[in-house]
Amino acid sequence: MLYQAHLSSTRRSCPVSLIHALLLGLLQGATEFLPVSSSGHLVLVPWLLGWPAPGLAFDALVHWGTAVAVVGYFWRDWTVLLRGCWQALRTRSLADPHARLGWLILLGTVPATLAGWLLEDFFAEMFARPIAAAGFLLVTAGFLTLAEGWATRRGGPQSPLSKDRTTTEGCPSLSSLDAILIGLAQAVAIMPGVSRSGATIAAGMGRGMEREPAARFSFLLATPIVLGAGLLQALDLVRAGTLTARFPALAVGFLAALVSGLACIHFLLRYLQRRPLYPFALYCALFGIVGIILSLLAV
Repeated sequence: MLYQAHLSSTRRSCPVSLIHALLLGLLQGATEFLPVSSSGHLVLVPWLLGWPAPGLAFDALVHWGTAVAVVGYFWRDWTVLLRGCWQALRTRSLADPHARLGWLILLGTVPATLAGWLLEDFFAEMFARPIAAAGFLLVTAGFLTLAEGWATRRGGPQSPLSKDRTTTEGCPSLSSLDAILIGLAQAVAIMPGVSRSGATIAAGMGRGMEREPAARFSFLLATPIVLGAGLLQALDLVRAGTLTARFPALAVGFLAALVSGLACIHFLLRYLQRRPLYPFALYCALFGIVGIILSLLAV
């Protein structure tokens, strides 16, 4: 996501039609939360279809659509977490489980923040090519397959903690080491083609979490990064000083990203309650292979 905050600045942009705005908004909202890599799709799909870059204004608006989606979907969780963190600041204690979870989310955010700050430009230059994004989709497929393999060997992933359904809906209270490791997985997603949600869900399952709680923690962990990337895009837009998309296209893209983001968060949480990640792994593998073949043929 931090990668996406600067992607459009490296491409020539032009105004988008309403149809393109709708499709790009739906694509951003869906792939931001499904474990299939939004950055990989934003590199490969416009390249495959011959679409030009939509510009900073459009990129910023669709990104804020997904930001509003994740904050809105988990507003109850964040209300409880922030209340717990406020109490922890007053009492100087992390005894409250919500305060502790808030601290772990902050801890898990550090690796991706550092990676985006130190390595963003490097990865934007090195891996923004379609063949690289396609190759990293295969990495995402590998992560998802490994996660299910670990779960199968354990007889099904088991959460190490109690499930507090009144707040974080079964998200376990992890250790600091767990949060750091999942945060490192999130940092790996700076590479276009590596799914942020896929990497963090796989890391959570590798630490013994069930699929759905791992996804919930992944989305909570994503919130500061999504908001931070949205702020970066807003600053880029202010510095650019121009709009490359008209208001109707901006509104359509924003609403499409918002609606598809909400729908895909809800779908994935329901899906993972009973079903494995293998279909997403297969999709990433097939899309990655097709992307590599077409990239080689285009050389």
